[in-house]
Parts: sequence; structure tokens; C-alpha cells
Amino acid sequence: MGIATQSIEGGFADPVFNAQTVFRAVMDAMARPGSVQALPPLAHPPAPLSATAGAVALALCDNDTPIWLDLRLQAEASVKAWLGFHTGAPLANTPADAHFALIANPADMAALDGFSQGTQEYPDRSTTLILLVDDLASGQSLLLEGPGIETTAMIAPSGMPRHFVEQWKQNNQRFPRGVDIVLAAPGNLACLPRTTRIKTMEA
Repeated sequence: MGIATQSIEGGFADPVFNAQTVFRAVMDAMARPGSVQALPPLAHPPAPLSATAGAVALALCDNDTPIWLDLRLQAEASVKAWLGFHTGAPLANTPADAHFALIANPADMAALDGFSQGTQEYPDRSTTLILLVDDLASGQSLLLEGPGIETTAMIAPSGMPRHFVEQWKQNNQRFPRGVDIVLAAPGNLACLPRTTRIKTMEA
């Protein structure tokens, strides 16, 4: 199958309804950090972009939101063509230019402070990172506190960036600036908004 065919196929079957479904799941996950929101495979992007991450990109990205792709995704012409066809979003030249970043290999990703942090006046101009993870239960346990969490919540996403907890503490300290994270796993997602604090669960 050629790149042209791959770029056209695999989008939302019902664009309005599917986009609303994904948007609601992301908003619920942002409102209740650490909660896992089920998301059926509504999009079928070319590998290595996952169905969950692809669906989030289709729901959130448009021609006004530059996307940054990590090296693994940048290497796949079919992924770039698919995102361009279905979202119209331009590719960002640097992480700091991106409204959204798709990261297929979080363990090797750039530091969080290399992405757009927003400004004091416009903190919403920061980058939202969409991390492709294998699951939300087999990695290092993260104990979450903060707005939207009654007492604490726990999540254990696999394959997270090195020194993630320390990087996230620094992200908290930049508030109201800072990045937000969507964790895209097969069949579900969770979110870490910049207001969420992480305590590690040491064994």
C-alpha cells in the first residue's frame, strides 16, 4: 500500500461523533488526573503511531496547531502524510514551536523544558505532550496529588522518560506555565495536567 493510500485511510469513520468522544475522554482525564478513560480504536493510523494517540491527534489538532514528532515518528513518511491529511496541522520545526508533541519513544524524549512552556500572560500556549505508552499499570508507580484528585490517585505508565519525576517537579514550579501530558495506551488514556504533583512510590 502506497503512502498516498495510507495517508487517506484510517481516519474517523464518523468525524463529528468520534472527535466528540475522544475530546470528552481527554477532558475527563484532565479534570481527574490519574483516572483511566477507556477509548475504543476509533482511528487506524500508520505504525508506529498508535490508535489512541492517532485519535487524540485527530480530535485536538488542526491547521492552527503545529505538531512536533519525535525521531521515531519523523522517520515515517506515512505518519506525517496521515496527520497532514486528517488534521491539516503543520509540522513544528522545533519542540518549542509545537502546540502538540507526539512521542512514540518517551524513554528517549527531549527534556520537558525544551517544549513550549507558554507565557505568564498566555499559559495555554504551552505544548501538550501525547506520549505513546504500552500500558498504564506496569511502569514505576506514581502517586498523584492536586486539583481534581480527592486524596491521592495512582498510575504506573510504562516506558516513561528518564528522571521524569524530577522533571515534573520542575514543571510544577513553572506554574502557570508548563506542559501538560496525555498518556496514550492501547484502548485507554490518562492525563497529567501541569497542576498535578507526583510523589514516587519507592519499593
